[in-house]
Amino acid sequence: MNRMDGKHWKGSAAPNSSGFKPGWRALALSGALTASIPAIAQQKTGPGITDDDALTFHGVTLYGVIDIGLQYDTHGAPFSDFRPAASANIVQKNSRQSVFGATPSNMGQSRVGLQGNEPLYGDWSAVFRVETFFNPQSGQIADALKSLTVNNGRTPANSGTNLDGSSAGQAFQTAFAGVSSKQFGTITFGRQLTLLTEGTIKYDPNYDATAFGLIGASGTYQGGGTTEDKRLDSMLKYYATFDDLVHVGALYKFNGSTGGANTAFQAVLGAQYAGASVDAYYSKERDAISAASLTSAQVAELPGLGYSVTNSVSATVSDDTAYALMGLYAIDPLKFFAGYEHIKFANPSTPLKAGFTDIGGYVLAFVTNNAYDIAKTLNVYWTGVRYTVIPHLDLTAAYYGYRQNAYASGSEAGCTTAVNAACSGSFDAYSFDADYFFNKHFDAYGGAMYSGVHDGVASGYAYHTTNINPTIGVRYKF
Repeated sequence: MNRMDGKHWKGSAAPNSSGFKPGWRALALSGALTASIPAIAQQKTGPGITDDDALTFHGVTLYGVIDIGLQYDTHGAPFSDFRPAASANIVQKNSRQSVFGATPSNMGQSRVGLQGNEPLYGDWSAVFRVETFFNPQSGQIADALKSLTVNNGRTPANSGTNLDGSSAGQAFQTAFAGVSSKQFGTITFGRQLTLLTEGTIKYDPNYDATAFGLIGASGTYQGGGTTEDKRLDSMLKYYATFDDLVHVGALYKFNGSTGGANTAFQAVLGAQYAGASVDAYYSKERDAISAASLTSAQVAELPGLGYSVTNSVSATVSDDTAYALMGLYAIDPLKFFAGYEHIKFANPSTPLKAGFTDIGGYVLAFVTNNAYDIAKTLNVYWTGVRYTVIPHLDLTAAYYGYRQNAYASGSEAGCTTAVNAACSGSFDAYSFDADYFFNKHFDAYGGAMYSGVHDGVASGYAYHTTNINPTIGVRYKF
């Protein structure tokens, strides 16, 4: 088996020794992948190994990623057994103490899955993928919403890490099937990553690493405003590349009923040439849900409402609109990345009622539909460079930030201080990390990210407004 090409494992191709036809092998492994993470990001965060070391039999590939490390947070909260990243990585309202411990999925989500490809006619084939996310430090299925419910009724002074996310204890975080053609593109249906999420992975200098970038640490920007929407159920998605130059895509999320409530639409148009790539995105999500733990007062009301404390959360609901422009330029041994996203939050055109069932079967016991009488906007931007110092060692330096408008009303209209979370404010993060690839299966990494909040974004941060998270770890792929 070809473990290394002597220069770098990225993009290497091994002679075929498995008994499968080379053309079938290439189609089987590339057709299904086309429907998910773009190729440039697969090499860092994608599903396992993609050449003749892949565990493939009759076109079905078993793959997995196990990522585990140690992290120290200067200002954090006790780590979660359920949140996919365990720690917050960036400063939060309950960041009250230094914390040290094991953290999973620092460079990429730990997972196990199956993907496959079955030739149909001509260059058309049927494709599928199913995968489950897990936390190797605790053995738990990744479940961001459970990190919320176990903190129901707690204050920032005694709560652990609890943040919303698209992983909610589902048996399969990804589950889709469809058809693929090199000439016409790929159409898939099921639960899968959105186009915007794929774009942020591709154009993030840290390729979605949760420990070293805002994009990976918070899915809000991948989800077009809401972290639960970085993956969507009941989604029909199309993506195609023409002449290795222009690529297009679109998706629609169905709601199982009529009308626009709880639906989503995205589109992408981009091009690539001579080491450069650029993409423009549009996203519209109706009834986007941002979930949070219940307050002690809300917990006290649950018995009378007939809801259970173990699966109930509160939620802010909005209609989110996002525009994004992202690009990269690769000139060996350097890759330069940049991205910009504008997100607008508005009150939902179709409000949700308390009792609505969210992803993973969690119940919205308390719902806020009027948080954005004045629209909230975020301008998000990032840039960075990845430098391949020697064939197996990558160094990455990156900056992430966003600016929030003032959307408060009344006497606090136009406010610019931390007196209200609806005042204007900002967030900044700087990171540096190193990743050494012993071979295509195993790598070790280390680095740190500084994060800080200012003015309105810092409202409610009673303890600290900054955090630094030195992290080391290892990752194994099969």
